[in-house]
Amino acid sequence: MREEVVLCGASAYNKKYYLNEAFRGLPAQVKDELKIMCVLFTEDVGGVFQMVFDEEGTLLLRTSCDEGDLLYDDIGCGLKIRELQRTKEDLLKQLQMYYRLLFAEES
Repeated sequence: MREEVVLCGASAYNKKYYLNEAFRGLPAQVKDELKIMCVLFTEDVGGVFQMVFDEEGTLLLRTSCDEGDLLYDDIGCGLKIRELQRTKEDLLKQLQMYYRLLFAEES
């Protein structure tokens, strides 16, 4: 069974952004858009935001927070994820296709 693969993420706690080196071949415009999405997400709701491919190659948007983080907006988080899924639908589908074509193991 394959493990999940993190595409990118950002943290409001240490103000850092991460892009998995395995995806350095993505076009610069896509990498820039991912960075903007992740950083703005954590600026809006706090916590940690990740974009992760599951075992089937589906792109998941995940968020978490440190225990006791009173500034984390749990409700805003769900709303923001749904907004990203709606407004960035084409990009998210293309990233899934990219992952499945280039990184998924052949059965």
